[in-house]
Amino acid sequence: MLRTTTCGALNIENLGENVVLCGWVQKSRDLGGMTFIDIRDRYGITQLVFNMDDNPDLCEAARSLGREFVIKASGLVVERTNKNLKIPTGEVEIKITALDILNASKIPPFLIEDETDGGDDLRMKYRYLDLRRNPVRNNMVLRHRMAQSVRRYLDNLDFIEVETPVLIKSTPEGARDFVVPSRMNAGEFYALPQSPQTFKQLLMVSGFDRYFQIVKCFRDEDLRADRQPEFTQIDCEMSFIEQEDILNTFEGLIRTLFKEVKNFDLPEVPRMQYADAMRWYGSDKPDTRFDMKFVELNELVKGHNFPVFDSAELVIGINAKGCAHFTRKQLDELTDFIKRPQIGATGLIYCRHNGDGSIKSSVDKFYDETALQGWAEALQTAPGDLMLIMAGTTDKVRKQLSELRLEMGSRLGLRDKNVFSALWVLDFPLLEWDEESARYHAMHHPFTSPKPEDIPLLDTHPGEVRANAYDMVVNGTEIGGGSIRIHDRTLQALMFKHLGFTPEEAQKQFGFLMDAFEFGAPPHGGIAFGFDRLCSIFAGLDSIRDVIAFPKNNSGRDVMIDSPSTIDEKQLKELKIKTDL
Repeated sequence: MLRTTTCGALNIENLGENVVLCGWVQKSRDLGGMTFIDIRDRYGITQLVFNMDDNPDLCEAARSLGREFVIKASGLVVERTNKNLKIPTGEVEIKITALDILNASKIPPFLIEDETDGGDDLRMKYRYLDLRRNPVRNNMVLRHRMAQSVRRYLDNLDFIEVETPVLIKSTPEGARDFVVPSRMNAGEFYALPQSPQTFKQLLMVSGFDRYFQIVKCFRDEDLRADRQPEFTQIDCEMSFIEQEDILNTFEGLIRTLFKEVKNFDLPEVPRMQYADAMRWYGSDKPDTRFDMKFVELNELVKGHNFPVFDSAELVIGINAKGCAHFTRKQLDELTDFIKRPQIGATGLIYCRHNGDGSIKSSVDKFYDETALQGWAEALQTAPGDLMLIMAGTTDKVRKQLSELRLEMGSRLGLRDKNVFSALWVLDFPLLEWDEESARYHAMHHPFTSPKPEDIPLLDTHPGEVRANAYDMVVNGTEIGGGSIRIHDRTLQALMFKHLGFTPEEAQKQFGFLMDAFEFGAPPHGGIAFGFDRLCSIFAGLDSIRDVIAFPKNNSGRDVMIDSPSTIDEKQLKELKIKTDL
């Protein structure tokens, strides 16, 4: 080894030792007769001291060092006179006796500091430099610790880690596939897996009763803060189990992660029906760090000649506690917020429960004090609270009020990233209607088992069939989801039928799986956690990009290596591909 120790290891107990350090120059300070250099590696920073009186040539060499030079420094550990107790090595420094420049460096395009002057685009272009900064490196260390904790937990429960193929078959369900041309099979394409779903089910058929994999998945989707074209899942499957076994096993995994990585004792995770989540929060991934549940007001508000409420399918409200003091400007800001195109609401009704007990609303023309008192009772307000009410069609107004609820939670400081609230959401609809294609689609995927008691509804009321499906939500983010799978060919064929597949199409796309079900497929189910999302929550970050070593930007580009890129004509001819742009 070129070094005897790292830049974060030395302390007062090492006084008098001769050591060799290697690392990058963080900063230098020339004080005339003495020069101080901070040397950095991934373990920390140590101060080096050069004295003109002791060795002028060595001191001159130190003065020539620039930021990010890679150096090797040998010397004696001595006690610092001006100590820095903010860092572990701050009580000592190295009195240098030998210095080697291992590699010079150009001036970096941004400061390699915790607080840098580099913007997002610049730092992504030079991501290898950004990774030298403590906040980014710490995210990678956190990710590593979480992956190791996952492996230990699952290994202790006899799960086997099995790698599945990356070049697979394209299927029409779900998001768009990334496709890969095959040179040896002209005109045919592989697809990159959106998940290892069918392979992990085949592993269950194979008798691997407990499987997991920390695996790359690929989806050609429009990007946002919590999406990347390639992402990582903790993918898991179990045989001979029921839903309760899955919930208990993987609640244990999440609680173990919180304990080992965050030293946080996550309490027992409550459970909520999908229908209740939509009714109370307007979301299948409610943020339960704060309450502010929806209250339905139809019976109280209709019949007072207020057209907005009388014509609405649903009128719902929330109690913003302690917000009666909101000014007209603040209320106008909330109205503008929900009128944004991505939310699409037309207006907001508000009602103040004043400190003196009186109630004043923006629709006093239509409702007297007695009627408004009924609103206050329904929303359980107290003097000082503010009622925010919206009306419209059921699905739309729930989603709109959900956005307003989250905005209020943020404004009131109720969405603290250091507070964690987990939730199981159960019994999702099996199917959802798509207006554009005029047919039902699987809400999760085509292999999700319906509730046994709901199977007869597939032929009569398919939209009412519940799935044996479950999601885990943490702080309003879905971090994992799964289901009990179909393991019977007849039921799987019926499912494909209701998804609009002809028998021939089903056989072409999924015949290998249906055939496997005829060779003794066990009952099985599983779950997949979004590992990047989980890491970002543990790190207190809004974007998964910050927990990925080499992420892509919002256009799906890696600006560091300039990818995707064109390929030369020779390659295209070999693949028998023509481009038409």
